[in-house]
Amino acid sequence: MIGLIKAADTLPLRSLVLRDGKPLDACIFPTDEIEGSFHVGYLSNDELVCIASFFPEEHPGDGGVGYRLRGMATNQHYQGQGLGSELVKFAIACLTERHADYLWCNARAAAMNFYRRLGFEVISAEFDIPGIGPHFEMKLNLK
Repeated sequence: MIGLIKAADTLPLRSLVLRDGKPLDACIFPTDEIEGSFHVGYLSNDELVCIASFFPEEHPGDGGVGYRLRGMATNQHYQGQGLGSELVKFAIACLTERHADYLWCNARAAAMNFYRRLGFEVISAEFDIPGIGPHFEMKLNLK
């Protein structure tokens, strides 16, 4: 089941999948509670197994209503089952209701094909986020 969740609900999976088990307070994003932000989760048997966070932020150099995707994570036992795609599609429906023009993210190099299958395009050269690894900026036009 996919639905909206609280920012705090995302922290254990962010820690496990994205931050190598760092303490939960090290997994809080400054944008988690800003106005317009929302968090989406996929529950399987009462366990949160896939998450993503979305918040209003224009991509540098772009106008319009932009949202940024951050903190997308799927429990390793549930990867490859299409849950992440379903979650992003649910969020796109929410963003359409909010009249967003586009969605963008800093995608890990290993996840580029996942985002491409959803229609995202690469809009930057590869860059490194220290302690996390290689990334690309990717963008999905919603209009």
